[in-house]
Amino acid sequence: MTRLLLLCSIFLLFTIPSFAQSSNGSLKGTVSTSDGKPAVFVTVKIENTKWTATTDESGVFGIDQIRPGNYVVKFSAIGTVSQEKQVEIKAGETVQIECILKESASQLQEVIVTARNLNKENKFVSKMPLRNLENPQVYTTVSAATLNQQGITNYDDALRNVAGIVRTWGSTGRADDGASYFALRGFDAQPNLINGLPGLASGTLDPVNVEEINVIKGPSSTLFGGTFYGYGGVINTVTKKPYHTFGAEVGYKVGSFGLHRVTADVNLPFSKKVAFRITSAFHSEKNWQDAGFKKSFYIAPSLSYDVNDRLSLQVMAEILEENRAVPPVFFHSDRTTPLVFKNIKELNLNTDLSFTSDDLTMRNPRYNVQAQALYKLGRGWTSQTVFSHSQSRAKGIYTYIWGNVGNKFGQSFDGQDYTRRSIDVQQNFNGEFTIGKMRNRVLIGLDYFHRNVRNRGIGSARLRNVTPQGEVTYEDPETGEAEPVVPLDKKAIYQILTQLNGAPANGNVSNSSYSAYVSDVVDILPRLSAMVSLRVDYFDSKGEKSKKEDDYDQTAFSPKFGLIYQAVPEKFSVFANYMNAFVNVEPRTVKDADQKNPRVKSFRPEQANQFEFGFKSNLLSNKLQVTLSAYNITVSDRVIGMMGNPFDYTQKGKVRSQGFELEATAYPVAGLSIIGGYSFNKIKTVDGDKNDFYSEPGRAPGGQGPQNLANIWANYKFTKGALKNLSVGAGGNYASVYKVIDNSATGVFELPSYALVNAGVSYSISNVRISFNVNNIFDKSYYSGYWSVNPQPPVNFVAGVSYSFK
Repeated sequence: MTRLLLLCSIFLLFTIPSFAQSSNGSLKGTVSTSDGKPAVFVTVKIENTKWTATTDESGVFGIDQIRPGNYVVKFSAIGTVSQEKQVEIKAGETVQIECILKESASQLQEVIVTARNLNKENKFVSKMPLRNLENPQVYTTVSAATLNQQGITNYDDALRNVAGIVRTWGSTGRADDGASYFALRGFDAQPNLINGLPGLASGTLDPVNVEEINVIKGPSSTLFGGTFYGYGGVINTVTKKPYHTFGAEVGYKVGSFGLHRVTADVNLPFSKKVAFRITSAFHSEKNWQDAGFKKSFYIAPSLSYDVNDRLSLQVMAEILEENRAVPPVFFHSDRTTPLVFKNIKELNLNTDLSFTSDDLTMRNPRYNVQAQALYKLGRGWTSQTVFSHSQSRAKGIYTYIWGNVGNKFGQSFDGQDYTRRSIDVQQNFNGEFTIGKMRNRVLIGLDYFHRNVRNRGIGSARLRNVTPQGEVTYEDPETGEAEPVVPLDKKAIYQILTQLNGAPANGNVSNSSYSAYVSDVVDILPRLSAMVSLRVDYFDSKGEKSKKEDDYDQTAFSPKFGLIYQAVPEKFSVFANYMNAFVNVEPRTVKDADQKNPRVKSFRPEQANQFEFGFKSNLLSNKLQVTLSAYNITVSDRVIGMMGNPFDYTQKGKVRSQGFELEATAYPVAGLSIIGGYSFNKIKTVDGDKNDFYSEPGRAPGGQGPQNLANIWANYKFTKGALKNLSVGAGGNYASVYKVIDNSATGVFELPSYALVNAGVSYSISNVRISFNVNNIFDKSYYSGYWSVNPQPPVNFVAGVSYSFK
């Protein structure tokens, strides 16, 4: 079925454009300044379409393959007054057009294309359209253009372009939280939001449908709820949308470790009001170690319908079929026994070994459907009604390596079959009004979320022992008695787990949340604005369907407040914010120290509160954007063990994360783009239990990532001469030493620092683009981890070719 869908997608790419091209026209022309000199790097855009061009050193531009019709052509550049001209494109004809700017060459100076507007509006971060310099929250956007420059074939690598975030382990495909884990400002983060709505993923995400990725920093429950908590921030993926002109692209990539990847992107305008787009990808790749693989097929159709001037509808679906054999996470400590190994050198892990086989697979089929109705109510008010339904499944053998006795580590195998479904419905109203001289931009929203998890798994068991060098033994680690030999075979392991654990589970857990939120951005003074936001969230858990005693409900309030002062309008802002996040905590059965008086104890929602300040700048005629911020996040009301009573719990745990981040984006000269960042984070448990591995005061709680992170990427595209249309890029990432385990009882285990260098080159001619990228050029050995040691790939390459139809 997946092969048939892939062939159909490719067929569409090659057949539909062939009928469209012969009946298209072209637009060519020149742009000059008021004193008769060529106007270079002026953006020429055909309004309400994707067709754009940039004038060259002679002020000349050209756009081919334009569908016949009447259009408005807009000429714009930073520092100029935009101009518009009406044109009629006829089949098989070339229309010539000339534009004279009102500015002279000296006034124009050097300009950059408006697509690089560093202060553009973002409607997802605050659920209302705000420009970066008027938003008191810090966020980073990774564009599809950056993914293209870096030859990225997996979603995780896109986030190496963001300061303050690092992957701690890759996607396992296991139930509930099988997506990749990232450390963001010292806390867990996973890419669980799609277009600002819940999008469940037990496996990986495919980058083919990514328009941009928003990393929204700081506790963000006020607008996004506590269901997908992220004390350090949340990761939102914005998908590609239909547009009202024809366009298509097909691509193929080949690379190290048996990588083969075919992509397709087709956009079809059915009429002036209806447009349809479909993106798809087939991905096949071997693991870089001795076993493991990934095969996936992804397809994402989307439809937009402009019903009239006031109402527009959008529907999007994502369907992913993924099958993988994933190497186990190497947890090298039982979190109780003193560590025998304190660093990588002493552990002496053979990184070529995967400790699995290609027969131990996890299937992660997933679908996600979203629908939106946007209605203009009048007088500056709009209504947005959105619906999202997601389902993901984790079925197969999940294996992990856990704890050690001497040099031997136990390897456990878990037969999983989980299905996770969610429904989310939101109603948002955005509006604007004035009280006196104070402008108010308001968001009012309602949110209903429901989640159901069904478990049909057959449980887990430790079935063998391994050493870091790959020796395998079968014996009880406590008694030393011999145990049966277990082959890395799915059928054999399922049989053993069934014998040990009996019939499959029959779990059925559901919960819901009902929320209301409001946010107001008030212009107190011409340059001073305040953001005031509040969410109330009622969480209702039915727990296990067969058990009434585990039902519970909680109510949480999540406030948000920010101030931003534009010291230089549109160029320099100083900001401060207070932000909140929460997590609902389920009741637990507790006892007295003598194990008498059993009872159920309830808890308050766990809370995270952030204070942050800094500045944002957009300087040098929109060529340089810099953001610097310092933050303090305190997580309180954490449930920890009761000192003196191992059968009871208290809500006195507290963790504090402090740090700062610096990010910059620059376009210093025509054709050159630079993005870079540096972050420092220090996190520790402030209040806890000195005898508890997870909450020892003064120690890092785990999964926090390295304290120091840095990233940079520079790309230069030649705009004239013999090398015109050649693009070269280079950059890399740095991470300092990482205390992946920090505990007085077990000891400290450190992962070494690393510095990686990546590079890429591409050449475009007519509709063809050829690219070649190399990652980890100097073949550095490096590791990630979350109380674990996860080896990362050696030097690898990706070569690609794509063909675009316009």
